[in-house]
Amino acid sequence: MRGLGKWSSKWWPGTIPLAVLWALAAWTSTSPFETELAGRSTAALKTVLLDKSRVAVSGRDVTLAADAFSEEGRHSAIAAIEAVPGVRLVNDETRLIPEASPFVWSAERDVVRVTLTGSSPMPATKAKLLDAARADLGGVEVVDQTHLARGAPPGFDEAALLLLAQIPKLKDGKITITDTKVGLSGMARELGGRETIAAALKNLPAGFSVAANDIKAPPYIFQAYKDPVALKLTLSGNVPDNTARGAIVAAAGRKFFNEKVVDSLNISLGAPSAFTNAVTPALGALSRLSTGTLVVTDREVKLSGDALYDAAPAQLRANLVKDLPQGWRLKADVSVKPAAAPVDATVCQQLFSELLGKGTIRFESGRSSLDPDSAGLLDHLVETALRCPTANIEVAGYTDSDGDSAANQALSEKRAQAVVDYLVKAGLPASRFTAVGYGSTQPIAANDSEEGKARNRRIEFIVKERP
Repeated sequence: MRGLGKWSSKWWPGTIPLAVLWALAAWTSTSPFETELAGRSTAALKTVLLDKSRVAVSGRDVTLAADAFSEEGRHSAIAAIEAVPGVRLVNDETRLIPEASPFVWSAERDVVRVTLTGSSPMPATKAKLLDAARADLGGVEVVDQTHLARGAPPGFDEAALLLLAQIPKLKDGKITITDTKVGLSGMARELGGRETIAAALKNLPAGFSVAANDIKAPPYIFQAYKDPVALKLTLSGNVPDNTARGAIVAAAGRKFFNEKVVDSLNISLGAPSAFTNAVTPALGALSRLSTGTLVVTDREVKLSGDALYDAAPAQLRANLVKDLPQGWRLKADVSVKPAAAPVDATVCQQLFSELLGKGTIRFESGRSSLDPDSAGLLDHLVETALRCPTANIEVAGYTDSDGDSAANQALSEKRAQAVVDYLVKAGLPASRFTAVGYGSTQPIAANDSEEGKARNRRIEFIVKERP
């Protein structure tokens, strides 16, 4: 017995290193298994949509932590790992991402950047919208402040991409999706941008609608500048189409008898209603100025410059207020050009002849009513008459040979009188003027062509010294 006890006391210390070897063997065989099980579990999740997923393995037990986008997604993830060979137990630490109600997403543009805010339904959608914004804006800084949330309506991705494509058309503004309602506000970058955006909104996915479109257009500006030194009328800015352009350029050619018309107009959408009907009489008012500028902005007409005589500014304002379409406003800042030095009768006759050589006083067809297109020429004739204070002036009217001679005689007298009436209304003494009609008796061209007839239909000023 003493021998046996001695052997036992020597044996048991040897079990300690053996136990260590067993533990080491167990550890080295378990670690690769857990690593393999974690890999198989992670691979099983590839078909399940999750965010921030993390897989941890302890023995044969798997813990899954992740953000899921639906209850179905959570269950699918757990079921996928439970089906992995070797898994004994799955600890479910998944959670649903919050639901946004209402589901709101927006893109806002300011001077320096575009900011995306609100909710995005999926990481892939969040990345796709950010990439699309950067691509559409070509280098403009894009800041993504969206967060993931459930509750996006069907078609959200398509609607958001369509709306992002409108952001480059804005100078500033905001586009918002609230569930299936779309709201827009801000200023379009260019003329026509508002209309282009409105057209694009017609392609929103089914179920989406525009709740508010408050996109404003930049000012729609038309300008005309009369330069008396260069003898030019420069038209610039915007007109709605080629029809309006042609009508405005043609009207300028009729009204400005002494200036070359320079057409620098652009075709742009967004013109206010009755645009051409407002610009045409405004050009007529500008033609009556010595020098001046016309600016048409939206539905406002601004006229500035120097009139040729004292009574003209009030007449200009009254006529324009009457002739502008309803809803249009007038701002007139018209002064009077300083009076030119008086001249003798010979120079006065020369000045009248030069003016009437450049332009023709027109009348309504077959009538004695003055054509408004002749107002600019008439005002220059008034200015010249003011420089001849010692002269009497005969205003002579002539017609072509068409029609009855007696009727032509009467018409020529009435037309001459209409011109005298214009001069007197401008402030000149009626005693200085005599209206005489010569009918068709003194042609200056053959009456066998329209061109010849047009030359014969004329008004002449004949200067006579006072006795």
